[in-house]
Amino acid sequence: MPADWKRGEPVLVSACLLGEPTLWDGSICPDDPLIQQLRDAGAEIISVCPEMLGGLPMPRPPAEPDSGDGRDVLAGKAQIRTVGEGEPEDVTEAFLAGARTVVEMALACGVRYAFLQERSPSCGVKQSHSGGGLVDGPGVTTAALEAVGIQVLPGGISSRE
Repeated sequence: MPADWKRGEPVLVSACLLGEPTLWDGSICPDDPLIQQLRDAGAEIISVCPEMLGGLPMPRPPAEPDSGDGRDVLAGKAQIRTVGEGEPEDVTEAFLAGARTVVEMALACGVRYAFLQERSPSCGVKQSHSGGGLVDGPGVTTAALEAVGIQVLPGGISSRE
């Protein structure tokens, strides 16, 4: 936990890290050590899935920016499209709407910290999926939270690999 953490403080956590089936394919990836650490610290856990808050279904086709990272998407320099089978669909607005909703929630609740799923095109902290691979840089929601001064920390097993 951050050094200035206060017991009972609200914190955003990716819903998938909490064991909710919100990954693109409907699977789960609970981060049990993180959940226990937050409980021990007395955190007020606020579960978020930016993609679902932005109106995307679950399960949903995988999607990622065509280039760059979440900062590029926020700046209008990159689009988010579905990947895999079928014709790619532009889902940029859903990712942006989800990021805006998460930021509004965070500000309304006085959140200073978020623990989000590493490598996600929405929630990635140090790395995110883009252009058919991984890039160094945040996902869309992480970039939006950082832009308003919220510190985002990586969660998930993949963040410790």
